[in-house]
Amino acid sequence: MPAALVQPDVTIEYETFGSSDDPAVLLVMGFTAQMTAWRDGFCQMIADGGRFVIRFDNRDCGLSTKFDGVEVDLAAALAAMRDRQPTPPAPYTLSDMAADAIGLLDHLGIERAHVLGASMGGMIAQTMAIDHPTRTRSMISVMSMPGDFQYGKPSPEAAAVLFSPPPTDRDAYIAASASSLVFQSKKYADAEASKAQAALSYDRSFYP
Repeated sequence: MPAALVQPDVTIEYETFGSSDDPAVLLVMGFTAQMTAWRDGFCQMIADGGRFVIRFDNRDCGLSTKFDGVEVDLAAALAAMRDRQPTPPAPYTLSDMAADAIGLLDHLGIERAHVLGASMGGMIAQTMAIDHPTRTRSMISVMSMPGDFQYGKPSPEAAAVLFSPPPTDRDAYIAASASSLVFQSKKYADAEASKAQAALSYDRSFYP
């Protein structure tokens, strides 16, 4: 899989499916999830429909640049958002992550793309549409929110899973992945598929 230097201190790992002559679809994954969470079959299905599909690891995830040793008080940041107060200092923002995605499009020579984001990736996709409207052909935000807790927030059960540190042992990590079913489709959720995805993620880049 190739990598692209998209900002002076950020290199992004990415992969493409289909022909670059087709309209581009950029897939933006969510909090802590690697690009492989966009499963191969899903990406290929979109490519077979006549689209050039791009998936990538966000900064601080997968095989992209990691900000080792940089910490942020996530609980304080969430509390500030909830209470409509200034957020504490953070090493980067959603606008920085949106700029990473735009930098990847630049690297690939793509002027405009359809942007599909899931969860935090949906927030990044929204930010791309706001900060870089001429680069966004269309925007789809899946199981996401606009950042205002008055208009959508996770259930306590889903938030507990999302923000709990994962086990560090491989077998325990894989077993714990079944807890993510709390925020998956009630009709199509598959515990065994979640475990297989967790094994792939752990072996590729375990970086909690």
